[in-house]
Amino acid sequence: MARVFMLAVLGLALFVLPALATPLTRSADLGLNFNQASYSDSWTGGDRGALAWVWAANVVFEDSLSVPLNWRNTLKLSFGQTHTQSERLDADSTQALYWQKPKKSSDRIFAESLLRWKTGRLVDPFAAVTFESQFFDASVAEVPRYINPILISEAAGVGRTFFKDDRGELYSRLGFALRENIHRDILTIEPELLETNSETDGGLDWTTDFSRTFNDKQMKYVTKLRVFQALFNSKSDELKGQYNEDYWKTADVAWENTFSAALTKYVQVQLFTELLYDKEIDKRGRFREVLGLGLSYKLL
Repeated sequence: MARVFMLAVLGLALFVLPALATPLTRSADLGLNFNQASYSDSWTGGDRGALAWVWAANVVFEDSLSVPLNWRNTLKLSFGQTHTQSERLDADSTQALYWQKPKKSSDRIFAESLLRWKTGRLVDPFAAVTFESQFFDASVAEVPRYINPILISEAAGVGRTFFKDDRGELYSRLGFALRENIHRDILTIEPELLETNSETDGGLDWTTDFSRTFNDKQMKYVTKLRVFQALFNSKSDELKGQYNEDYWKTADVAWENTFSAALTKYVQVQLFTELLYDKEIDKRGRFREVLGLGLSYKLL
């Protein structure tokens, strides 16, 4: 019940309450990037066709609840698939190409509600709630799990706006955060049996946001750096004596960068990169890069 309540509060903060306040900034950008190639059965050279597409939405509501209070709500969604051709032999032993079942190439749900109290001093108090997940968990194809896993973070502390103008902003905050990782594990496939588990940790959270527009706002760069250092973990007693008993003590890092350039009113090129490090998942850093050319539409 507590989890359902938290999700309901987050949804209310992101979409309902900002509409009742005096709007400072409202933006909603939609995009569809894709590339495609296909070949006939008679094509020689070993080339294979592919179709890749990624849909993305970035929504920001920033409102002033009163003179000192600022409320920023951010929603980032993306989903994409890759379709590829493969080779097979027909009944008469002739070579044929067919399209395989599409595989997921991009999947993200990120929502953040940030409340700042502007005191006019060196730093300002803040409180934030963050929700992270994905639309579809494809790790086990036989058992689809939607909105899995879920990471909910609650943080409070102090932050500072180093600069803010009509071209961009640099804001950094440091505070204490509690995180709950909720995941549905597969016990058996036939019959399908899932078990919901959760893990809670707490520690210091440092987050920095930077954005900048160039060339009369035709080009934009946005970056977000998050570092979390856990001080306690609900599973620490269970992990004692195991090889990974201290992995949770290592800082987690998430650094994302988005560079976009508008070629025309409805066509843009976008480069997205993300660097993740979580020793509990993998002792190596994880990196992904998505470069796309496609359609864009500014809803707000």
